[in-house]
Amino acid sequence: MLLTKASEYALLSLVLIARQNSPEDVDTLSKRLNISRSFLAKILQSLAREGILKSFKGAKGGFALNKDPREIYVRKVIEAAEKKPLTVFECAATTLSCPSGKGDFCMIWPFLNKFQQKMDEFFEELTLRDIL
Repeated sequence: MLLTKASEYALLSLVLIARQNSPEDVDTLSKRLNISRSFLAKILQSLAREGILKSFKGAKGGFALNKDPREIYVRKVIEAAEKKPLTVFECAATTLSCPSGKGDFCMIWPFLNKFQQKMDEFFEELTLRDIL
């Protein structure tokens, strides 16, 4: 599965941010999560570019949710953090047929594709509110 620490940190950060009444800064979040400040800053900027977070500059700056948690879908969070589509394996992403050119002897593609479809359904329905 193509999920990394970036997805984990994005989701954990969103939980902490959602629980605050004011913007949460990167330093505070990185200390609370015990992770690299620079790595977290990149993740949060990606979430802001995708409209999941809004960014505030200045002494009281930081990040806040840009949407209601019921409108923040986990799939979008993961794809923003990973900067690529959510896939089980690269060959599972297509719904047409085995894209690797292995033809009839690629016996695992139908199973990977079915798993991909179930994972897509799950993450398309799961919201930040569900996690909270």
